[in-house]
Amino acid sequence: MTQKIIPIFPLDLVLFPRQELPLRIFEPRYKQLVDDCMIGDGQFGVCLLDENNTVNGWNSPKLVGTIAKITKCEDVELDGLQLHIETIGRNSFEIKKIIPPSISQPANYDPLSVEGHQEISDMHEKIGTEEKMYIQAEVEMIPEIDENISLEKWERLVELWKKKIMTQALPQVVEPHALDHVLEQYYLTTDTPTVDYIYSLSALGAKDPNELQPILEATTMDDLIQRVEELLTVK
Repeated sequence: MTQKIIPIFPLDLVLFPRQELPLRIFEPRYKQLVDDCMIGDGQFGVCLLDENNTVNGWNSPKLVGTIAKITKCEDVELDGLQLHIETIGRNSFEIKKIIPPSISQPANYDPLSVEGHQEISDMHEKIGTEEKMYIQAEVEMIPEIDENISLEKWERLVELWKKKIMTQALPQVVEPHALDHVLEQYYLTTDTPTVDYIYSLSALGAKDPNELQPILEATTMDDLIQRVEELLTVK
């Protein structure tokens, strides 16, 4: 297995392979991450936040994430410089070792304020601007699930999803044809379902990104189907 060191961007979401993810970048440490990626291979790791841990005071990542490849990057002028990037998910990976950022999170740090950004930039000047302000990690790529799902199993997942949405909507009544319309909108009406369809259906059926982390962590088709069934089964 090949291991490499990549920048890590912990976010409140799960990125699946081949999914698109637009991001607005305004924090100095993530601007540095994007700059470094643009000079390099344009790739960084997206991980769901691990709410139980921190790295030097910053949000810590879950250990399985997805490589995001930057496909477009532009400056956006709004009350100071922001970057707008578009990315697409590649392979998933597992973190083997976290490399902490060179700066600890200051007390009362506000990531949305100009003062907060200034404070981080000043700290960075002091320690040397070549130091990395973002988390990096030594990661190992996870082989993709390359088998297809049978139409019968796919239709069963779709039925579970419909049942879950209808149950959650009660006492409102949701008509099945309205749900068919949702599937069409998300391009999920198919006779040849692939793993990407399963990921998209899971995202439609989850209330919280933490429910999607086990789906990302599945490594075989059987395991994936079982985890999606658990997600979509009405408790």
